[in-house]
Amino acid sequence: MAILKPFKGIRPKSNSVTQVASKPYDVLDEKEARKECEGNPLSFYHVIKPEIDFADDFDHYAPEIYKKGIANFKQMVKDGVFFTDEKECYYIYAQTMNGRRQYGIVGAASIDDYFNDVIKKHELTRPDKEEDRKNHVRYSELNYEPVFFAYPKMPALDRIVEEVIKNKPEYDFTADDGIGHTFWVVNSDQQIADITNYFAQLPATYVADGHHRTAAAALVGKELREKNPNHTGKEEYNYFLAVHFPDDQLAIMDYNRVVKDLNGLTPADFLKKLENSFDVEEKGSKEFRPMSLHEFGMYLEGKWYKLTAKKGTYNDADPIGVLDVTNFIGANSGADFEYQRS
Repeated sequence: MAILKPFKGIRPKSNSVTQVASKPYDVLDEKEARKECEGNPLSFYHVIKPEIDFADDFDHYAPEIYKKGIANFKQMVKDGVFFTDEKECYYIYAQTMNGRRQYGIVGAASIDDYFNDVIKKHELTRPDKEEDRKNHVRYSELNYEPVFFAYPKMPALDRIVEEVIKNKPEYDFTADDGIGHTFWVVNSDQQIADITNYFAQLPATYVADGHHRTAAAALVGKELREKNPNHTGKEEYNYFLAVHFPDDQLAIMDYNRVVKDLNGLTPADFLKKLENSFDVEEKGSKEFRPMSLHEFGMYLEGKWYKLTAKKGTYNDADPIGVLDVTNFIGANSGADFEYQRS
């Protein structure tokens, strides 16, 4: 049974939203983020990547960084850029890319669901990234960015979303990268109650993106819970910000990674090593894109290759073992992979 609750959102006023909007914290590095928000003091990068307000060589994990992030946020609230909704609401967020739109329900997910495995995870987290996000939550006592969850399609929830989006949105704009963002407030008491009750019927929700932010919110919530002798379970630290998309609206995007070097192997030796775990088929100079589970496309020395994982290198009965990313990283290729996951 999944727990979702409405909350009083702190959000930008309509006339500021395009200036405030930013990409997620881990999409750009410090220098790229600094350049992107140059001349824009309202960019949310000043909150989620406050290292842009320091010198290049300043320690990105120093306490001053996290203090600066919350200070920047409080200043924007003081200046009237942000306001707090008067009642606890849900929100509908639509994202449009390449002509395709998906609708998510924004609400407060439960840290109990995280620890009880109602929220399903499929990635391990890096301690350094996790600690960084935990410090942001510790210093600010806020969830700055929503995590991206998926849930099994439910027609009753679809109908509520369809009703809400008939209304005029609070925000509707296209960012510089061409991605459209549209946002509605769900403030009908009946719709709020229905969303809560329908989510309670879901067996699980799934982290689609944001494993580090999810872990950080849950672990800091647990810390605060253990420090509070008067804990009741209703405190805000028991929840964190998440946007939930139905599984039938999700699209799987290309997941590309780069091999830094071949670890002393020649291209021919490397291909031979791959044959331990894959059937390797040369496809020529035209880009090859995989079309099926357990297929990979690889570009090497001006040529494209189709790699098909051999039976025995994956476990279709295991929800983690069936993932192609697990299979590929587990393959004994002998090369030095640069691999980063969000």
